[in-house]
Amino acid sequence: MSDAIRFRPMTAADLDAVLKIEYAAFSHPWTRGIFTDALQSYECWLMFEGDQQVGHGVINLILDEAHLLNITIKPQSQGRGLGLRLLEHLMQRARARGGNECFLEVRASNQSAYRLYERFGFNEIGRRRDYYPLAGGREDALIMACPLFD
Repeated sequence: MSDAIRFRPMTAADLDAVLKIEYAAFSHPWTRGIFTDALQSYECWLMFEGDQQVGHGVINLILDEAHLLNITIKPQSQGRGLGLRLLEHLMQRARARGGNECFLEVRASNQSAYRLYERFGFNEIGRRRDYYPLAGGREDALIMACPLFD
């Protein structure tokens, strides 16, 4: 990571670039409609390395409870610590808005994401059976939680 990392709020004008990364990263990506709705209700952030958009994330806060809804790093940029930087930014935003704890769901098969969340301080607290679509079936989600106070 030689170029400076920066973040800015996502806007509707960013959706084409966001969807390009989203569709490259996931077998069942969020749609334009989901992102359009998210822009109205949640905090949606873009991550840049220099001038290049390398990721995005979406977080929701209800009272003092944060929910990480989406975190995506462009496939070509994965494996370089950018996911952790984006996660740290989103957790700082949740804390700044009064969040005391954050929850998320992750595919049971997504071990790299699971390890990232664990490294940050998330712990597995449950499982949602058949939560995610999967080619030819469904996949469980692991529910994870992390305190946000220092």
